[in-house]
Amino acid sequence: MSLHRILRTFLSTTRNYSADGGRIRIYTRTGDKGTSSNYAGQRLPKDDALFEALGSNDELSSSLGLAREFCVPQSTLPDKLQEIQCLLQDIGSHLATPRSSATPTKLAHTEFSMSHVTKLEKWIDELDDQLPPLTNFILPSGGKASSFLHLSRTICRRTERRVVPLYRDGQVDEAVFKYLNRLSDFLFNAARFEAQLEEKEEVIYQRK
Repeated sequence: MSLHRILRTFLSTTRNYSADGGRIRIYTRTGDKGTSSNYAGQRLPKDDALFEALGSNDELSSSLGLAREFCVPQSTLPDKLQEIQCLLQDIGSHLATPRSSATPTKLAHTEFSMSHVTKLEKWIDELDDQLPPLTNFILPSGGKASSFLHLSRTICRRTERRVVPLYRDGQVDEAVFKYLNRLSDFLFNAARFEAQLEEKEEVIYQRK
């Protein structure tokens, strides 16, 4: 289940309809006191670890959308990045559904398959086969798409760190945690691949 579907579920319980009883408004006013709900209906402070993880995950998806816009037309990355963005929506739904207290139906709707991890590992290997061996530390560089992919990589690492407390408490399945860990590796290779495709120079770290 996507975050958008979860959002519609939350909104449908607030009665925030337009005057003619039609379209639901985007604002609910339910968070005006500094709390929000997870998919199980539990209200938590907005600075709870859950919402820190959800916010970072959303930021990651937004950064990938930006990187995708700068990929050159001949690149194979945009389709992969879009698929990853969709999976990040699924991860957001998973994060919003505590594994210890949600109903079996909601747990089933937000299950995340380990097959996504396997597919991502295949993509990493495919890119690795097309890249020159890495013999030096590189600085985030290599053109706009590459630089934004490096930025996405760092946001991915932060997202992974935000998910650690939830994973440690048994609220997140192993597949989600592994996927985020692999994703930062994929984004590193993707950044290098895009730089190579655009014939942009990667800046080498030099000790001053």
